Amino acid sequence: MNFYLRISLLFFSISVLSQSVDLDEVVVSESKIDIPFSKKYRSVEVIDSKSIVESGVNNVVDLLQQVSGVDLRRRGVAGTQADLYIRGGGFDQTLLLIDGMKMDDIQTGHHTLNLLLPIQLIERIEIIKGPASRIFGQNAFNGAINIVTKTLPKSDKKLFEVMVSNPTFGSFKQFGFLINSRLLLKEKFNAQLTFSRSKSDGYRYNTDYTNDFFFFKSEIKTKKNPINITSGFTEKKFGANGFYASPSAVDQYEETQASFVGISTVFGSEKLLIRPKLYWRRGEDEYIYIRNNPSVYRNLHITNKIYLDFSFSKIFDSSRLNFGIDLSSSSISSNNLGKHNRFTTSLYADYTFKLIDNKLSFSPGFSVSNFSDMSTHFFPGIDIGFDLNEKINLYANYGKTYRIPTYTDLYYSDRNTIGNPDLNPEHAITNEIGIKYSNENIDISSSYFLRKSSNIIDYVKQSEQDKWEATNIRNLDTNGFDLNFLYKISLKSSLRIGYTYLFDKSYVSEVNYSRYAINSLRHQLNTRLALKYSNKITHTLINRFGERSNKVSHIVYDSNLKYQLSDNSYFFINVNNIFNEEYYETNLVPMPGRNFLIGVISYFE
Repeated sequence: MNFYLRISLLFFSISVLSQSVDLDEVVVSESKIDIPFSKKYRSVEVIDSKSIVESGVNNVVDLLQQVSGVDLRRRGVAGTQADLYIRGGGFDQTLLLIDGMKMDDIQTGHHTLNLLLPIQLIERIEIIKGPASRIFGQNAFNGAINIVTKTLPKSDKKLFEVMVSNPTFGSFKQFGFLINSRLLLKEKFNAQLTFSRSKSDGYRYNTDYTNDFFFFKSEIKTKKNPINITSGFTEKKFGANGFYASPSAVDQYEETQASFVGISTVFGSEKLLIRPKLYWRRGEDEYIYIRNNPSVYRNLHITNKIYLDFSFSKIFDSSRLNFGIDLSSSSISSNNLGKHNRFTTSLYADYTFKLIDNKLSFSPGFSVSNFSDMSTHFFPGIDIGFDLNEKINLYANYGKTYRIPTYTDLYYSDRNTIGNPDLNPEHAITNEIGIKYSNENIDISSSYFLRKSSNIIDYVKQSEQDKWEATNIRNLDTNGFDLNFLYKISLKSSLRIGYTYLFDKSYVSEVNYSRYAINSLRHQLNTRLALKYSNKITHTLINRFGERSNKVSHIVYDSNLKYQLSDNSYFFINVNNIFNEEYYETNLVPMPGRNFLIGVISYFE
């Protein structure tokens, strides 16, 4: 079955289901990630809109850096290029979703964060630490992050407005702005279109960037159930001094594009909910080794992936069954990696029931995935929770997970790197126990986890002169411990402390050089103090300490001062890396010294 026939069948299937089922309309606010993973019985952290405002940051990458257990390895500023790690896993082992739609890139996990939204559009961010493959598939090896966009405002009047906002200026000739437009036709059509741009000359040679982002969201009213359409497009152009090859490769350059469009609806009854989603993600990546001379070495990769996801929730008197089918068709066309196609079929189910007066909760589940060009995988899991009392919750979970190699792992080749078409999928089993305590002023959570991984893929070499080669390392056992503490000093002030410890117990001793796996954040301590000096002035102080497996450490202090101009608008002054710490987060790319950003930021309702 060719690629276009599969696409036609996917559209036909969603059309048939929408017309053949006639159930009472219901309104559901939960996203798919809320249903199978309870915040009480898993290491799930939710950053709500209030915390986003309080954080003082201007992009999602900087926001996620404040979460313990999440390792953002940035190359530069403004989230231009960064890799996402959770609990020491690789950047190919974490899944990003937007409104429950998967944003994985089949070329490489380096592009996971290409489609990050402006923070003004985000209602909350849901972070699962630990395996989530039994619901979301192979990319959720060590965790998943779901970005939930803001709902469109309601009104019974016609409305059209355009607003230019969020001007920012800062070090390295940073500049940014945002244009937001809204169209509302009473009860029939509601839409929002947003464009944002940020740019800079760079904090050192060949680190300039221009980042553009378009976002569109609409709701079409029908007689029965509203249809939601969400779309995004981003283009980034940036100098990549030392980003990927050796630090001496100072003239690298890259342009990336990423886009998605999705259509979804929700219908059902009090006992049965049905959530069909149909969406498409496209990626384009052009890499040039010498910026002013592309003929020396140039890569161009284009990826496409279309998904059809049917998720169902059947609610019983004292239990709930979630199940679904996830179909995807993907392709890549590349002058380096070649042309490849893949069709993936996934089935998943999760059953939650409670005992002992609803104090004891069990949630077993499993997923089966078949890849047309590789293999079939089965991974089970179970979550167990116990409410000791109204304030204390205990939990434990077990999960089996896997990851198939990316096309970069399999086929990439250049003067420094070589792929391996004979790679095997990665496998892991993770166990976790934890405790949570909450009262009016204090929230505390702590967990211990053990991950036993096999066939881990890393790029290794035996001497400095060798090429980096994609290799299955025999095994990697990771122990971890985390502790999160929130103290609400007052209604407007709070103190957050997060600490994560990781230890890789058994690595293959004969590996002399590793590009990714050996350099996890062994100690990570994040502190955020939010203070309100008056009704209009707030101040957030952020401290980030990290020590990696190679014993290199850093400590960075940031400050954000805000003055409230209106209900949702603030004038801000950000000072980052106040004490001018010299450090790097990945590939020996030095991070900026002390720098500042000032401007006005408006958060949409």
